[in-house]
Amino acid sequence: MEARVAAIRAGEAPELLWFLEHPPLYTAGTSALDGDLLAPDRFPVFKTGRGGQYTYHGPGQRVVYVMLDLKARKPDVRCFVRDLEDCIIRALAAVGVTGERRPGRIGIWVDRGAGREDKIGAIGVRVRHWVTYHGISINAAPDLTHFSGIVPCGVSAHGVTSLKDLGCKAGLQELDAALKIAFADVFKLTMKPA
Repeated sequence: MEARVAAIRAGEAPELLWFLEHPPLYTAGTSALDGDLLAPDRFPVFKTGRGGQYTYHGPGQRVVYVMLDLKARKPDVRCFVRDLEDCIIRALAAVGVTGERRPGRIGIWVDRGAGREDKIGAIGVRVRHWVTYHGISINAAPDLTHFSGIVPCGVSAHGVTSLKDLGCKAGLQELDAALKIAFADVFKLTMKPA
């Protein structure tokens, strides 16, 4: 990812989205607090250069690393994060789930009723010389118990959910198709297969 970001910055490579599914692991962003890693021996822990705190990645979760040149768009990090939120909201809507922003919280949330809100989409990015990297994750059907080894994104007052947990039948293939349309629309990208 670092090499690709450098190549994009140098004008030697086009922008790129990587759609991945990781083995079970925890990642620590630049704001991660030691006390938020509740089970340090459960899965491998990787320190990253992205913003944010601890996150879980694993099977059944779509991770999209977003490597875009913001100079070719709008060099505004807050706008970029809002656009990523828009992509997640649009993709979720396409598979029948209402995702929402919450003031003061990064990521996308689902209203479960009776005052309960669960996070379904996380965002953790870094921008170097206006080229973005790291990105988003959306829970399609991960093992939600794997989140219990961390305080996800430093938020303990709310839970974590997935498409499967919400009763949505869409899997990664349907989610990917919806994400590709959302990224193309929001960032004006031409999507090409790898």
